[in-house]
Amino acid sequence: MATLKKLAVKYKSLLGLIVLCIIIALLNPRFLTISNLRNVFTQISVNTIIAMGMTFVILTGGIDLSVGSILAFSGAVAASVMKSTGNVFLSIIVALVIGGLIGAINGVVISKGKLQPFIATLATMTIFRGVTYVFTNGIPISGLDQSFMIIGNGRLFGIPYPIIITIIIFIIAAYILNEMSFGRYVYAIGGNEDSARLSGISVNRIKSMVYVISGIAAAFSGIIVTSRIGSAGATAGTGYELDAIAAVVIGGTSLSGGEGSVTGTIIGALIIGVLNNGLNLMNVNPFYQSIVKGTVILIAVLLDKRNK
Repeated sequence: MATLKKLAVKYKSLLGLIVLCIIIALLNPRFLTISNLRNVFTQISVNTIIAMGMTFVILTGGIDLSVGSILAFSGAVAASVMKSTGNVFLSIIVALVIGGLIGAINGVVISKGKLQPFIATLATMTIFRGVTYVFTNGIPISGLDQSFMIIGNGRLFGIPYPIIITIIIFIIAAYILNEMSFGRYVYAIGGNEDSARLSGISVNRIKSMVYVISGIAAAFSGIIVTSRIGSAGATAGTGYELDAIAAVVIGGTSLSGGEGSVTGTIIGALIIGVLNNGLNLMNVNPFYQSIVKGTVILIAVLLDKRNK
């Protein structure tokens, strides 16, 4: 009995996802159709990629509120470079570099400037949302080449590219966290920063790097969103930071740092995606959807606190 209880606690996110899928499938048979499930996976890809980057940050005990603004600015830069040069590869590289640079700014301000991550990234969130408005002059950049739009709308063997990109990023993120010394340092800093520093870990460097990773992940999502809708606007990615944080927390990563995984984050993103899809299939008013989603996040945080 005790063993079952431990397993239930350990895999509570996965159990929650399974129960949620069963309930929605019973209420609406359309949920389990291949086209609907493919739609769910495609819809959650952007949030999942941001959330995987956010996982690194939260594992160190930090938080990154600027990911939505990074998504918007990176997407606008990618669209601008694409229109200017017609080079898809160059537009992707420049957008990823922009995302990484903004992440580096966050990292330096937090690690060297000793600002609280919440305050620092709240400031950069506002700054780069404004920068995006200035860069686009408040007008969406559209008229992108079809070769660029394949990223968000194309398929390989029937699988949408956003899903393939998400799987590749998941493999890389899981390898970094589970197999590389960098991953062990991330967990060590989140577990006890002072002990990590006394153990010889370069805490400031690792903390800066996790924000760079988060910025690059947000830039990837910006490229996908821009490609999918064929334009880049200053309002893109608004509110995405909350969905990303929710996916990480629901997936079992502790807001205090030191505990969690990108696998759990994938499950958390799936729970949010399945919940949204199920509520849409049942034609639930969007206002009520926000209440339901917020309640799920609240329960996840309370469970995290209770397990401490």
